[in-house]
Amino acid sequence: MMIEKLHYSSRTTEVDGSATQIVNAYQQSTLNTDENMVKIFALIIDALALLSSAINRLKAKSEQVYYDDIRDEKITAFYFLLVSFSHHPDAVIKAAALRLLEIFEQYGMEMKNEGFTTESSLLNSMLADYKKPQLLDTIAQVPQCAEYIAALQEAQDNFETNRLSFEEAQGQEGTLGNATQLKKTVLDHVNGLLVPYLNVMEQLNEPVYGNYARTLAEITAANNQAVKRRRKKDNTPGDGE
Repeated sequence: MMIEKLHYSSRTTEVDGSATQIVNAYQQSTLNTDENMVKIFALIIDALALLSSAINRLKAKSEQVYYDDIRDEKITAFYFLLVSFSHHPDAVIKAAALRLLEIFEQYGMEMKNEGFTTESSLLNSMLADYKKPQLLDTIAQVPQCAEYIAALQEAQDNFETNRLSFEEAQGQEGTLGNATQLKKTVLDHVNGLLVPYLNVMEQLNEPVYGNYARTLAEITAANNQAVKRRRKKDNTPGDGE
């Protein structure tokens, strides 16, 4: 039996998942008495920890963008609600919408194009304006206005809740390697050290190394099969090409 190497076209998350399985299987085996295995896995575990951290940073960034997009959508929706009712035939509704629209325009749709911090500052200030007691009746006169403001506040709250994770990720960005580089390091350790060593030792001492070698073979084969399926799907005529 020859163990496959992990495909270098594997996604970062695939390498992270497969390498984690490889480490977990090793830690449950009896091979920690093999000094060579101990040395190999020290390298893999260290590199994997850095890779997992880099993936978490990417996740934090993507989530921050996701929450920013949501609040931008709520800002847009609220603006067009006010614009729509500012042309309403009912004079009371129209006047209320115009008053609320005037406040909105002090901040403007351009707030969506600002950086995260500036947009948050502007949005928080605008929401504070709409919470003033003298505007409660005005808001109540515009259909669905209170619900739109509540949705905008919720979107802003969700953005700020995720902000700490994002700031921590930003702070680590300059000190830790990026995910692509770290993925390659993990692959180099698994493919260049572990797989060749297990392929030899399984042949020399199957009773000791055979069980873990078979487990490793299953993990790498499953990973590579996922890569092959994705490639086949991407190359299917008429499937987005």
